[in-house]
Amino acid sequence: MLGNKKERALKKLLKDLRSGFYSYLVLSLLEKRGEMHGYVIRKELEKLSSGRLVPSEGTLYDLLKSLKKYGLVEDFWAEVGGRPRKYYRLTDLGREVLTELRGEIKEIVRIIERREEW
Repeated sequence: MLGNKKERALKKLLKDLRSGFYSYLVLSLLEKRGEMHGYVIRKELEKLSSGRLVPSEGTLYDLLKSLKKYGLVEDFWAEVGGRPRKYYRLTDLGREVLTELRGEIKEIVRIIERREEW
């Protein structure tokens, strides 16, 4: 019973932590690499994290849909190799929000690195 409670709590907390981090990473990738389609975004996340942080396709597309809803990314269709693909790009608002998130991430890292003081 106790192990099950621990697993549920850990699963929930990791999901919340990763969700925000995935958003930050996707926005950062789009800023640095420009327009990308979902599969390439997922592969880049896999590469950057050495396979440790790879959202499922469903998670990634839900995340992209959410970022679009907030106006941080926009999507468009392009034909590649005779196949239509949905691409994503960062909006001006997305750049502004990313700048603020970057500052917040740096502050969180500073706090974590000072944990010996706790």
